[in-house]
Amino acid sequence: MRLYLASTSPARLMLLRAAGIEPVTIAPDVDEDVVAAEAARAAGGPLTPHRVVELLARAKAEAVSRALTRSGDIDDGLVLGGDSVFVIDDVIYGKPHTAAKARERWHLQRGRTGQLFSGHWLIDHRGGVAGRGVGAVAVADVTFADDIEDAELDAYIATGEPLFVAGAFTIDSLGAPFITHISGDPSTVVGLSLPTLRRLVTGLGHAWPSLWNRPAD
Repeated sequence: MRLYLASTSPARLMLLRAAGIEPVTIAPDVDEDVVAAEAARAAGGPLTPHRVVELLARAKAEAVSRALTRSGDIDDGLVLGGDSVFVIDDVIYGKPHTAAKARERWHLQRGRTGQLFSGHWLIDHRGGVAGRGVGAVAVADVTFADDIEDAELDAYIATGEPLFVAGAFTIDSLGAPFITHISGDPSTVVGLSLPTLRRLVTGLGHAWPSLWNRPAD
């Protein structure tokens, strides 16, 4: 069973490869800001973090599923969309994009604990036709070191790594030494909860090992 990943995230790809899965990665044609803003207007107010990541994960999976249907480049497979946000003080933070915003967020979260929400949407796409879709959200608490020097933060931000990840940090690369504790599934913080994905796969009637297509190291 082929897994189609509606994302070009290196972190998500790394996680799946480590779990024995070599997915087909496809960039979803989704304007996340527009999708979230339209949903907030329809709801008459701000969306919860849970709703944001589930909504965007679904939008990405459905966009790629439609593209695969149009192209005919899929027979039997599963299409996975994902999205992540970081929350502290009840404020939702996505990717900072700029060094100034990344620095501001690190000064806010240094020595504190926030929550990383990771949304998943999985579509059963058999026979070239999109079928049932299921979703779930995983949450993990992340605690940051309280002794991080400003010079360390400046050096980290200068690498560019925190600019394009939710919450301006990683646990699987240069940001890991600045994190002292994680409560929950660690892969959630990377951007894709593997236990959650397994439950979605089996919930659609597929065996998890049917996705293994990479040789063991």
